[in-house]
Amino acid sequence: MSPSVGEESTQARAHIREIIGRKGHAVDNAQDAMERLQVAFEAGHLERTPFLDQAILDLRGALVQDDGQKLGGKSGEAARFILRAIDRALDDA
Repeated sequence: MSPSVGEESTQARAHIREIIGRKGHAVDNAQDAMERLQVAFEAGHLERTPFLDQAILDLRGALVQDDGQKLGGKSGEAARFILRAIDRALDDA
């Protein structure tokens, strides 16, 4: 599988990286990045890779909360770690 090419692919990668690099709560950034990745996949701007699919599953797992609990702490740290891995893998998508 070769990486997606074209202006839409370049813009999708740049936007996802901007979301990942935002100041603010890592959990919010992670949720926004997952949404943007899904949009890019559905539009055909980025190709799914096994690594990105697994990273998204891991990110979803890190963002699960019990009723009434706020996400943060370990969830935020896990989200930051996974987002860095997603950032590194975007060029292959």
